[in-house]
Amino acid sequence: MSETQSQQATRPQVIFLMGPTASGKTDLAIALRKHLPVELISVDSTLVYRGMDIGTAKPSAAELAAAPHRLIDIRDPAEPYSAADFCADAELEIAAIIADGKIPLLVGGTMLYFRALLDGLADMPAADLQVRAAIEQEAAQYGWPSIHAQLAQVDPETAAEIHPNHSQRLSRALEVYRVSGKTMSALRREQHQETGVPFTERYRVTQMAIAPRDRTLLHQRIATRFHKMLEQGLVEEVTRLHRREDLHPDLPAIRAVGYRQVWEYLEGDLTREEMVERGIIATRQLAKRQFTWLRGWPDLYWLYTERENGISLSREEIVGYALNFITGAAI
Repeated sequence: MSETQSQQATRPQVIFLMGPTASGKTDLAIALRKHLPVELISVDSTLVYRGMDIGTAKPSAAELAAAPHRLIDIRDPAEPYSAADFCADAELEIAAIIADGKIPLLVGGTMLYFRALLDGLADMPAADLQVRAAIEQEAAQYGWPSIHAQLAQVDPETAAEIHPNHSQRLSRALEVYRVSGKTMSALRREQHQETGVPFTERYRVTQMAIAPRDRTLLHQRIATRFHKMLEQGLVEEVTRLHRREDLHPDLPAIRAVGYRQVWEYLEGDLTREEMVERGIIATRQLAKRQFTWLRGWPDLYWLYTERENGISLSREEIVGYALNFITGAAI
């Protein structure tokens, strides 16, 4: 064993469990807790919000009692939560779990948060409303894919991480360049040179993603789950939020997939049928963006929920494969 390998072996292990929406991440994380000395940290930009339970597929009270998740229900929907907020909170929780002799298991589908932990976040210039308005005007005239193409010309690294229709992230990335003259990727590299020890040099990071092999199967799960959310009272949940005078559709919480479509339905902008259709389509698009993030993700172990012949694995088999990988990575 080389000196580098020896140093790596002495670092505390941190486990990342990623994957697209509706892939079974939460179920697997809860199951792993029965076999390993892990404590769970949620990596989800919507689960942080209180009162948003059904549309976020938040673990039930019984599940949280059996397997507590940190960083759930820590914000009011009126208070935006950023990747920088997550990194600060997650670092504290990781340190506390390791100090308690346990292994942090970070589970969720907000890939930006995982990437921010691994790569760090650069200090970005403050928002410039005039520049942002100009970008949005261009997008209204030519479409968001044209904004994506502009970004790809100046910052191909960041553009590769963003779906051409992800308006919020595209606008911010191009705004950063127009305001500062530097790209997001360049600013991140500069910060790496100035800040302390990177995450991957402090921890031994074990990364895996769970997903079905067949996207059609995932799309079926997404549609089934959305209809189940409606049966469980998603419209009523969003109605309670809609009645609050301090919430509006520009907030990150209300822009969340599912919530935005139900909000528009309550505003009278969509029929119920349109709301259901757009909610399912938006969730599929979210899954596609998550796959885009994970494509080419370094040092990632893919845990598929079916065999190559299409036969589904049992829960016990999925847990077994995950345990074999995690324990093997710990050696």
